[in-house]
Formats: sequence, structure tokens, C-alpha cells
Amino acid sequence: MTETGRKRPLLAVVLAFIFPGLGHFYLRKWGRGLLWLGLLFALSVLFVVTGAIDPVTDLTIDAISSSYQSRPTEVTIGSVVITTLNVVDAYWVAVKENQTQEVEAGTTCPNCGKELDQDIDFCHWCTTQLEPVEPDQQ
Repeated sequence: MTETGRKRPLLAVVLAFIFPGLGHFYLRKWGRGLLWLGLLFALSVLFVVTGAIDPVTDLTIDAISSSYQSRPTEVTIGSVVITTLNVVDAYWVAVKENQTQEVEAGTTCPNCGKELDQDIDFCHWCTTQLEPVEPDQQ
């Protein structure tokens, strides 16, 4: 029972875990996605160990592996924190966007989020008075 505009929060989480910003790109939140991507890039650039790899001669698996292992602990912790916050934000944005679409469609209560009966003008779960939704005029 999916609508055309609904987003999958789990897919956004998986994409955000694979690479920060990817989940937001799936949700079409371009600015947020670029922000997360830029934040990870800034962390990498600020704390990179200069001279660890000579890109001309040392582009071997062993050289890249030793460079990766010699990076500061702050970079590893920062990457984990950024990725975790990115995953949580992607999930939160997907869920909120789906709730907003359901409320705009008039299928759920804006107060409690439960399903509404279309024949009455209040929520029979929390008794919130609902405003009538007028069809769009062109």
C-alpha cells in the first residue's frame, strides 16, 4: 500500500550508511546531502596526514593500507560520528516527509498521526478538530 510519493526510510538509511549524503540524495534533499558530503570531505582534508602517500610511486595496496592505518584516531572517531548522525538524519527526514504527505492527503491526523475516518471532521482517536480540505482550484 505505497503511494507514489512515499519514500522508504530503510533505503535512505542503507544509502546513508554506504556513503554520507547518498540517503539524502535519494530523498531529493540536495542541500542536506551536499552538507553531509562536505562535512565528511572537510574532516578528511583537515586531518589528512600529508606526505603519507606519494601518488606517483606509492599507489599500491600496501601503501594505501599503511596510510589508512596511520591516520589519527580523531579522524576515525569523526568519521563514525558523522556517518551515524547522517544515518539518523536520513531516517528522520524520510519519516517526516512521509508523515507530511499523509497529513496533506488527509489520511492521518496531524496531532496523533493515526488513520482518519473521511466521513467525520474530527479525529476519533484524539478528538482533534480537523479543518476541511478544499480541492485545489486551477
